Amino acid sequence: MRFPSGSAWRGVTCVLFLALASAASTFAQSTALAHGLWVWKGPSVLADSNSAEDLRDFCQAQGINEVYISVAEDGDPSTEARYAHLIFVLHRNNIRIEALVSSTDADEPGKSRVNLLDHVLWVIQFNQNHANNRFDGVHLDIEPQQRPENKGDGNVAFLPNLIDAYRAVRALTDPSHLTVDADIPRKLLRTDAAQRRALLSSVPRLTLMLYRIDTPTDAQTAQQQMDKLRAEGQTFLQMAYDGLSDDGLAKISIALRTPDYGPNLPQMLKSLDDANRANPHYSGWSRHSYNDTLAPATQLSSTPVK
Repeated sequence: MRFPSGSAWRGVTCVLFLALASAASTFAQSTALAHGLWVWKGPSVLADSNSAEDLRDFCQAQGINEVYISVAEDGDPSTEARYAHLIFVLHRNNIRIEALVSSTDADEPGKSRVNLLDHVLWVIQFNQNHANNRFDGVHLDIEPQQRPENKGDGNVAFLPNLIDAYRAVRALTDPSHLTVDADIPRKLLRTDAAQRRALLSSVPRLTLMLYRIDTPTDAQTAQQQMDKLRAEGQTFLQMAYDGLSDDGLAKISIALRTPDYGPNLPQMLKSLDDANRANPHYSGWSRHSYNDTLAPATQLSSTPVK
């Protein structure tokens, strides 16, 4: 039997090393906690020539590894090109990117639901047209709780339709290998076990909007705010899975917003990881939003979500 020469062995070793390094990197990305960022008014944010690189730099400085950017199916080729360039820049730096689709009434069957699904189909078509720069997933910000008839802590009559909307989206995204994450208000985790099971089995990931626990004007120290946030986060994670033992339930990220914590936001986000890292149901945190750091033309006021 003839064995490879020394130089050939070095070549084989190099190939094996690169393969193992790539596998290790993929595993690390798949097991890392998510650190997400909303980016609203996507086309406007990306209008400047260096906007993709600026967003990348912000993500790297703030420890963010996934971005949710709002998409507009306006048919403008230049808009698609800007999305494709952003995806290229973020992927090159190991940052996932999800297409953000928002609505206050897409839970309801009919025109609004069709419009939601049309946006998802646009994302799928975009990926087919840009095979090397694909969105990694769809991020749903469907907020029926904002409509007057759905106000109130125990008022979740919209939940069955909302779950149907999530399932309709997954019927499109699963065959296209797109992940789905959905933003939810706190009151959906105060429901009974059957309702929570239906919700947690409808999508693989949920993002709990844990807003307005405290604000900078509450005259509390940063440590007091942190202690309260940790307690609230752990309470809602426990509440979500109480009485449920089914496999395949969604994991939950916890979202905070800039107006509640101001300059203390990064340490509050870190405290969520510190408190919940060992919880198998916890998938990380998200911050609302990149637009808070931009010029007024691309800012978007965040609406308190109960």
